[in-house]
Amino acid sequence: MNVSRIALAGGLAASTVLLLAGTASAHVSVQPQGEAAKGGYATVNFKVPNERDNASTVKLEVSFPTDHPLASVSPQPVAGWKIDVTKSKLAEPLEVHGKKINEAVSKVTWTADGSGIEPGFFQQFPLSLGQLPEDADQLVFKALQTYSNKEVVRWIEEPTAGGEEPESPAPVLALAAPAADAHGAAADDKSGETEKAKETTASSDDTSSSGTDSTARVLGIVGIVVGVAGVAFGVLAGRRRSA
Repeated sequence: MNVSRIALAGGLAASTVLLLAGTASAHVSVQPQGEAAKGGYATVNFKVPNERDNASTVKLEVSFPTDHPLASVSPQPVAGWKIDVTKSKLAEPLEVHGKKINEAVSKVTWTADGSGIEPGFFQQFPLSLGQLPEDADQLVFKALQTYSNKEVVRWIEEPTAGGEEPESPAPVLALAAPAADAHGAAADDKSGETEKAKETTASSDDTSSSGTDSTARVLGIVGIVVGVAGVAFGVLAGRRRSA
């Protein structure tokens, strides 16, 4: 009896922990596909779970940080959703690849054409972003999630370093250290591969030449031996006839 009670209590405790963990983690979040490096470009996914049992998510609005505006924001089409991109004029122009950018994307809105995200499901909304800032460790995106019953959940609370996760945390994109110059590295690698190829070719040519010389020598020796044998045979044949 005691064993059964202990097992039952343990099961209930475990279920409660899992339930609370699932509730805490079920919020709008953003994750890169691969790595989001400072100064580079990245493709990210905004993951939106449905937290309601009696309503569907029909709209997602993501606001972009104004302290680190992004010159390039390209959404990927999502079946069943209409996408609106809002741009705003910048207080200070951005310079990207030698060109001045006077406006940047301030908000992207996805609106469901059909049933949206139904209870028990989630949806991912991909975006291509760049150029990522070099002087920041993260980007904070504030999001509004609208349900079919007109309820709006505001995922806008910014996390604090070393603090507990807010009740309605904003999606945060962590930025990795800047990647090394891929082009330079590739050039060095190709240069090294070229040198190795040259060495291999030279080695092959030397080996081929050496093999050709050896073959010629062997054939020459064989020819000499055959010639000497022929002369000897002729001399012996002549002596036999004379005898």
